[in-house]
Amino acid sequence: MAHHVLDMPATEAEIRALRIGDTVTLRRWLFGIRDATLIHMFDRGRQTRLDLDGHAVIHTAPNVHRVPVSNEAPVGFAPFCIGTTTSMRMERFTDALMEREGVRLIVGKGGMGPATLDAFARRGGAYLAIVGGAAALETTWIETIVDVDLDDLHPESLWQFAIRDFGPLLVGMDSHGGSLFADVQRDVAARRDAVIASLENAR
Repeated sequence: MAHHVLDMPATEAEIRALRIGDTVTLRRWLFGIRDATLIHMFDRGRQTRLDLDGHAVIHTAPNVHRVPVSNEAPVGFAPFCIGTTTSMRMERFTDALMEREGVRLIVGKGGMGPATLDAFARRGGAYLAIVGGAAALETTWIETIVDVDLDDLHPESLWQFAIRDFGPLLVGMDSHGGSLFADVQRDVAARRDAVIASLENAR
C-alpha cells in the first residue's frame, strides 16, 4: 500500500498506478457534481463550459453562502459545509462521464458497482472513498469556490473548488478490477451462508 499526492489534473498513467488500499491526497482542483447535474448533462444533452478532462469529481450538493464577489469569492459563493453523498445511485453515468468529459477520479461515499468498475478498467479511473459524516473536515480542505456552471440546478450545480491537500482518501476501486466494496459483499455473503448452514445443522 502506498500514498499518492496528485496535482490535478492527473494522467491515465498516474491513475492506473493506484491500487485498492492505497491512499490519495488531491491538490489544486476538484469538481462537485450530483444527480441532477448528471441527469441534465447526459439525459438532457446539456454541455458544460468547465474542463473536467483528467480531473476528479466529488458527489456533493454543497451548502454554500452567497457573498459579495471578491478575490476570496470570485463567483459570489463561499463554502459553508461541503459533504459527500452516496455514490451508487449515480452508477449509470460513470462511463459517459469518463468518455465525454475525461473524468479520471470519483470521490464519494459507499462505493459503486460493476458498471463503474468496468469503466475504470477500460478508461483508467478510480474511486476514492470518504467516510460518512466527515463533511466538516472536508470543508476545511476547500479553499475557494472558483467557478460554477449549470447554476439553475442549484445546489446541484457543477462546482469548481480550489483545494488544499484534500485527503487522505482511500482507493476503494481501481482500474485493475479491484473493489474493496465487492470484497466486503463477498465476505458478508460467505459469512451469512456459514451462519445459515450452522443453524440448519443445529436443528
